[in-house]
Amino acid sequence: MMGALSHIRVLDLSRVLAGPWAGQILADLGADVIKVERPGCGDDTRSWGPPFLRDAAGQNTTEAAYYLSANRNKQSITIDFTRPEGQKLVRELATKSDIVIENFKVGGLASYGLDYESLKAVNPRLIYCSITGFGQSGPYATRPGYDFMIQALGGLMSLSGLSEGEEGAGPVKVGVALTDILTGLYSTTAILAALAHRDQSNTGQYIDMALLDVQVACLANQAMNYLTTGVAPRRLGNAHPNIVPYQAFPTADGDLILTVGNDSQFRRFAEVAGQPQWADDSRFLTNKLRVAHRAELIPLIRQATVFKTTTQWVDELEAAGVPCGPVNDLAQVFADPQVMARGLAIEMPHALGGRVPQVASPIRLSETPVEYRRAPPLLGEHTAQVLQELLGLEGEAVALLRKSGVV
Repeated sequence: MMGALSHIRVLDLSRVLAGPWAGQILADLGADVIKVERPGCGDDTRSWGPPFLRDAAGQNTTEAAYYLSANRNKQSITIDFTRPEGQKLVRELATKSDIVIENFKVGGLASYGLDYESLKAVNPRLIYCSITGFGQSGPYATRPGYDFMIQALGGLMSLSGLSEGEEGAGPVKVGVALTDILTGLYSTTAILAALAHRDQSNTGQYIDMALLDVQVACLANQAMNYLTTGVAPRRLGNAHPNIVPYQAFPTADGDLILTVGNDSQFRRFAEVAGQPQWADDSRFLTNKLRVAHRAELIPLIRQATVFKTTTQWVDELEAAGVPCGPVNDLAQVFADPQVMARGLAIEMPHALGGRVPQVASPIRLSETPVEYRRAPPLLGEHTAQVLQELLGLEGEAVALLRKSGVV
C-alpha cells in the first residue's frame, strides 16, 4: 500500500526542530524526504545530548535522542552548498523535487542561488516553505528566533506559571519546544494546501512561516479574552481562565486533574465528592458564577480531594462521567494501557543502535496509513545513492565530489 504522499519528493534544507518536524510528518505520510546536511557535522541536534542512542552493548552512539525525535523516514545526504559545485547539486535536486523546506535567516540562501526566485526559475511547480523566527517582513525580520525566546515574546510565558503572590510565581516556559512543534504543524498544513492548489493550477508557490506568527495565533481563547476586553490575562497556574473547576487538586497520594466542562458535570462531581449542596449553592450554580466565585470554591474542593487517592478519585469520577485524570510522568505515560493499546511507542532497526525507539505518528488513515520505512538516518548515509539515482552521477564522479569535500 502506497503512502498518501508517495508521489511527492521533499528537499529538506532545515535543521533543529520546526522544519525537520514538518519534514518528518510529510515523510510519515509517504513522501520521499531528502535531508541535506553539512558535511562533517550535519544537523545541530545530532550532538544535542546526552542522552544519546545506545547500541546493543549499552554504549552511547553519536546520535542524540533530540535528533532522533524529528528525522524518521528521511534520507540524509551531505552537500557543502557554500561552494558552487554544491549549489549546482542542490539546484539539480530541486528540479526533481516538489517541495523545499528551509529555515535559514531571511535572505540567507539568496547568495547561494538557492532562494525561492532562483529555484522557481528552474522549477515553476516548486513549493518553497521558509521558516524563520519573525517572517520575511517587519522590523524583526532579520533577527534570529528561537523557541524559548518566542514563547516569551509571543505571550505564552505570560500565561504559564503560578499565580502572582504564590511562592515560586513567575513566567515559565512549556516543557517542550512547543512553538517549534506548532510551527512544524502549521507549515505542514500550508504545504498540503499549496499541493492542493498546484493540482488545480500546475504552479507552485512561496510559503512564509514565522514562529512568532504561529505563537500568537495559538494563544487561541486567551488572545480573544484580551482582544474582547482589553485586559491582559494573568497567570493562573494550572487553573483555567474561563472554566471552574478546571485544574489540578491535591489527593492523598498525589494530584488529580479535574476538567469540569459544564454544569451537569459539576453536579455529578459534587455528588461524588459527598458535597451535593455545592451544585445548588447560589454562588456555584453556573460556570459563570463559579468563575466569579473561584476563590471560594477552589479551597472547598481542595479540602475534599485530599481524603482519597488519585486512583480512587479517577475510578469514582469516571464512573459518574466526570472528566478527570492523573498527572503522569513519562514512565507512567508509556506504561498507560491506553497509550500501549494505541501503539504510541515503537521501535525501528538502526544501523548503530540495533533498535531505535520512536514515538509513533498520531495520524490514523484508513486507506493510506503511516509507514515506518527508515530510522532517522546517519549523517550522509544516502549521499551516493541519491546522487546516483536522481542525478545520474557515476560512482567515480561521486567519489571525486567526496574527495574534494563538496559532499
